[in-house]
Amino acid sequence: MIATRETLSQARRIVIKLGTGVVTHDGNRVALGRLHGLVEDFAALHAEGKELLIVSSGAVGLGMRQLGLTTRPASLGMRQACAAVGQGHLIALYTQAFGQLGLTVAQVLLTQSDLGNRDHALCLRTTLTRLIELRTIPILNENDSVSVRELVEYWDAAGVATHTPIFGDNDGLSARVAVAIDADVLVLLTDVDGLYSGNPNVDPQARRIAALSQIDDDVLALTAGTSSGGTGGMRSKLQAARLASESGVATLIVTGREPHAIARALRGEDLGTLVAPQTVRSPKRRAIAVEAPHRGALVVNDGAIRALVERKASLLPIGVIAVEGRFARGDVVEIRDGSGRVHGRGLVNYDATACLALAGRHSDEIDRVLGYRGYDALVTRDNLVLA
Repeated sequence: MIATRETLSQARRIVIKLGTGVVTHDGNRVALGRLHGLVEDFAALHAEGKELLIVSSGAVGLGMRQLGLTTRPASLGMRQACAAVGQGHLIALYTQAFGQLGLTVAQVLLTQSDLGNRDHALCLRTTLTRLIELRTIPILNENDSVSVRELVEYWDAAGVATHTPIFGDNDGLSARVAVAIDADVLVLLTDVDGLYSGNPNVDPQARRIAALSQIDDDVLALTAGTSSGGTGGMRSKLQAARLASESGVATLIVTGREPHAIARALRGEDLGTLVAPQTVRSPKRRAIAVEAPHRGALVVNDGAIRALVERKASLLPIGVIAVEGRFARGDVVEIRDGSGRVHGRGLVNYDATACLALAGRHSDEIDRVLGYRGYDALVTRDNLVLA
């Protein structure tokens, strides 16, 4: 469990979100030197065996630059147009920067509804897992050109632009991605060096808060400001951190403007604000879900999937239609449907040869087919983690 500064170095799967204030100067000019410095840090972490996923803001700002706009458009349509222009330039920057270091990136555009739809979320998890296994670095972003929730601004009685409390920006998106792929830690890179007890620009007594055990309304009340070029602010980051924390993922809010800050913070230095997770997945279930490599797969029919999801049943032989890979009893295998979509992972009770012989059969046939009967199920519920 990643819960203290000392355990940050143990993080293996890391989701990193870059805010607009990190990627750009003034919201619309690329901070090229800073971005390349961060990419070098990311490459070094990748070389250490870390699994990195990057959620990057900046598409709207880069689109504004290309279109010759100096102020953020007031209309939703214009912001979506800017995003459409800027997204290509954003991924091109990452492709070139990582490519110079011998690394491959993959672009993944999604919307909040993708994470809210179970089938889409499972498909996304499968895609991201495969990309990680291929040692690529996924670059994710909200598909701003078709997504409304991130870009819509609300106006209060004083005529000041505010934002919906729903997670509709890349902070919230990164938190939901971190939860979906069982990340060890979510890193929110921003243009400040963490959460303060007050506004350090006006309060000389304000102090950085190094760690939070939880995020309540009093913590949220410390700041609600927004950065100049993006759609989020510290409040958005705290909301995202709370979502991640309540789902068992630690969050580190740290500056992206100080050289090597992320690498230093992940080594345990006292930088930024660390939010500890509120829940803990058992070591065994975490190993099944994330840490242990899978040795093969059991391909199952729709009835088996419904039984696993709706009735929380074990995986019986009759629901299996195919067996992939070579695995031994006790290995981790993926549970897939016929299209290849991964629905979960579990510890298998029989080796691949036995599973193949039992596929499609009733449990009461196990001893006749194998000559022995250890379990009625190929994967028991206690050893199964659904995606």
